[in-house]
Amino acid sequence: MDATPLSFENPIRDAISRVRFAPHSNNLLFSSWDNSLRLYDVESSKLMLEFPGEAALLDCCLENEFVAFSAASDGSIHRYDMHSGHKSAIGNHDDMATFVEYSPETCQLVTTGWDKNIIFWDAQSAKSVGRLNNLTSEPESMSLSGFNLMVAIDSSVIIYDFRSLRKSVHTKDVRIKCVRPILRYEGFVVGSVDGRVALEYICESNLDKGYAFRCHPKGKDGRHRVESVNDIAFSPLNTGSFVTGDNEGYVIMWDACYKKRLFEFSRYPNSIASLSYNHDGFLLAVASSYTYQEAGEREELPQIFIHKVQNIQSESPSVGAS
Repeated sequence: MDATPLSFENPIRDAISRVRFAPHSNNLLFSSWDNSLRLYDVESSKLMLEFPGEAALLDCCLENEFVAFSAASDGSIHRYDMHSGHKSAIGNHDDMATFVEYSPETCQLVTTGWDKNIIFWDAQSAKSVGRLNNLTSEPESMSLSGFNLMVAIDSSVIIYDFRSLRKSVHTKDVRIKCVRPILRYEGFVVGSVDGRVALEYICESNLDKGYAFRCHPKGKDGRHRVESVNDIAFSPLNTGSFVTGDNEGYVIMWDACYKKRLFEFSRYPNSIASLSYNHDGFLLAVASSYTYQEAGEREELPQIFIHKVQNIQSESPSVGAS
């Protein structure tokens, strides 16, 4: 796979928190701890827009090609109009706002943070339309798939049905770092702080198909390398494959159906902070950045790499089994 680092006239000055491709183009949105939200045109290799802020941005998402949202360390939630370059405040959490998602099914924005609240906002009026304040701890991760809102807390994934806000709790035997939806299936995948990945299906016809594995083989000492799996992304090109990114700077592609490793990318300069496929699955964005998880993290300048992904059937053969 070819890899190209994005070039910037002014380098990214602090850790990257999230990268997200636009729904129908190769524009890449990303947030960072240097208080800025940026939109980059991957095809022309140009930075299109940069919105400075007053606090570190911990997450971002897109409503469509031209409207974006951010969650910040001062608790603020903002909306960005890419056409006009206008930025407006939506509301605030009582503590750090850590995650933000947009629901096209309900036209609502969902945010959560260290105040242990989940807040629902009307994306058009920018008003709060609901709140859940029953989280028992600060969320580790949040994702949205259709009407399923997935929130990871400690070793559990809580799934809320948007239509009724009824919840189901799925407990794992690991401390969860990230939760992501399984594309075109009712289910989720989690990455843990000790290097494990677990897939769980919530549709009754697929309940017995879930499984878990360690991302890294045993070393010469007979022990598994213990590194946090920071992000996971499923490929729209081939829904049976996904990639994991860990705190040691490794990205690995897996075959979900055959439960094997397909490809290991060359190690990146920093930890893997975030991963995102574009709309057709032919591009993969990898954010290589320190994540403030450990005192001994390498502190190379944060970078974003773009990979051109061919059909995995023509990729290199498996370099190891899961």
